[in-house]
Amino acid sequence: MTTPADAPQVNVPALIDAQKIGTFQIRVAVLCAAVVFMDGFDAQAIGYVAPTLSKAWSLKPGELGPVFAAGLFGLMLGALAFSPLADRIGRKPVIIFCTLWFGVTSLLTVTAESTTSLLVWRFVTGLGLGGAMPNPIALTCEYAPQRSRATMIMVMFIGFSLGSAVGGAIAAQLVPSYGWQSVFWLGGIFPLLLAPVLIFWLPESIRLLALKGTRNEYVARLIRAINPALRFAPGTRFIAPEEHPEGFPVEHLFTEGRALATVLIWVMFFTNLLVIYFCATWLPTVINNTGVSVRLAVIATALFQVGGIVGTLVLAVLIERFGPYRVLAGAYFAAAILIAAIGQAGSTIELVIPAVFGAGFCVVGAQIGANALTATFYPTFIRSTGVGWALGIGRVGSIIGPLLGGMMLSLQWHIPTIFFAGAVPVLIAGCAVLAMGRLPKIAKHQGPSAVAAM
Repeated sequence: MTTPADAPQVNVPALIDAQKIGTFQIRVAVLCAAVVFMDGFDAQAIGYVAPTLSKAWSLKPGELGPVFAAGLFGLMLGALAFSPLADRIGRKPVIIFCTLWFGVTSLLTVTAESTTSLLVWRFVTGLGLGGAMPNPIALTCEYAPQRSRATMIMVMFIGFSLGSAVGGAIAAQLVPSYGWQSVFWLGGIFPLLLAPVLIFWLPESIRLLALKGTRNEYVARLIRAINPALRFAPGTRFIAPEEHPEGFPVEHLFTEGRALATVLIWVMFFTNLLVIYFCATWLPTVINNTGVSVRLAVIATALFQVGGIVGTLVLAVLIERFGPYRVLAGAYFAAAILIAAIGQAGSTIELVIPAVFGAGFCVVGAQIGANALTATFYPTFIRSTGVGWALGIGRVGSIIGPLLGGMMLSLQWHIPTIFFAGAVPVLIAGCAVLAMGRLPKIAKHQGPSAVAAM
């Protein structure tokens, strides 16, 4: 049934911005956090089991590098492929499909009996992980009022760091008794249990629906779930007065003056994720090689993600007060110092732990801040594409990071030199975000709601 052209209209983005954060938006954020929690758990699982796996299969140092890279290559392709699809068909179906995907393939990973089969399963799992991640960011953004948008995105995305940290704690307890396969059993079962919850409880993006001008009755129900006091006349049209040009979503990342900012965002994601995955992948092995036990090495590495959780909360407050550019740049420059300090700490666990925690505070917290900045920068019709392609390009860095780590270990570089090398990319990330903040048209292309949120 068509809606009359003279029917009452409701500006959905303006209406959302006028609402208080209620239980419905919190539910959306929690469900999105659950998805990225499992994403973080599964993405980091291979790093936590690497020391045990290497010993069980009698692998040489750095021999698992291609396996790490294959999983990250899958993450890259998944982000690049699924994010434009989500801008076309919706966030919800892509989130559910990708969650089922990485749950099933994580279970199948336990069948691996060689580095070749493990490489294949990590690649296939990575496709689902990469496809899932951009959409919880976009969906949380699209239900958040402008005044709290950056904070809600960053707090939601803590789920990823929690998943990674919990993965480390679980690995430390389970792997010695039940083998490396136990981590992948858990990483497969829980996403499969989560999928039915998402089917029944996760809503579609209300802004995307309003932008497309379809399913007005469903949009009305979503708005009443946000604020039960609101009522609308029969036939009301729900709109989003934003640009919605035709064409492949990726090309619009470079139109309307967005090109240079997009490139700087990609540089920031590339260098930041290079360092995060370099650390997450090789910290357990490198710390263990200094003489620290596997259990303590894994626990110390888990603190990298715990530091990221604390850093996210602190940086979210600072970003709301001082803006994203100076805060993120400061975090990146501090991260460079702390990463270099890890290499200087050697086997002194009392020094390793605070250095790893501090590095995670800065580099993981800054990455989550970069996710929020990116989600608020792009308009609704290319939001998943903007976040997904930033993460996809960043995955190139996340592939190179573990490969470089494996190469440096194979060449028997001194540990301080390895971590000095690891500090360089975050310095570049700091320069990129500072340059983005100096672009004269940045506020114009973010739009008033994004600027207010940041």
